[in-house]
Amino acid sequence: MAEVIAQEKQGGSKQRKKPIRVDMTPMVDLGFLLITFFMFTTNFTKPNVMDLGLPAKDPNPHPIDIPYIDNLNQVTFILGKDNRVFYHQSNKEELNKNNLKETNFSGINVSKIISEAYNKAPKKENFTIIIEPTDDANYKNFVDVLDNVAISKKERYGVTDIKPWEKKVYEELTK
Repeated sequence: MAEVIAQEKQGGSKQRKKPIRVDMTPMVDLGFLLITFFMFTTNFTKPNVMDLGLPAKDPNPHPIDIPYIDNLNQVTFILGKDNRVFYHQSNKEELNKNNLKETNFSGINVSKIISEAYNKAPKKENFTIIIEPTDDANYKNFVDVLDNVAISKKERYGVTDIKPWEKKVYEELTK
């Protein structure tokens, strides 16, 4: 039992007073009950995560036909330094400084680019978004692009390293 005993002065009074006794047990019980109540009734925030669903390995790989890898069926985003993002729909032979276009993360630019590329795709069921972060890119920009992919509701996307021929053109633009 928790208690506080206070002694009063033994001054000039002739009448002897009893010490005051305050029992703290009910207050401690109430404190623990309140803590328990708030712990059980609080809704803890669940982290918002995006499922990065990767395809399972095909046990029987089959060759991919060339029309499947049509440049118009994909859009590639290259995440660079200083919050810069570049995109293209070109192959190794066609990619140059004029084809690698730059956009930013303000507004709905990335979602708009994805939508326009999807509308131009000849086989919409094969449309793929490719995200290639450079070594200079930051994590926030990567998450922003993934959020825009989720907003555009496109299920086919991939994250890969930047290819050497893309890196060459990217470095020419960022000098």
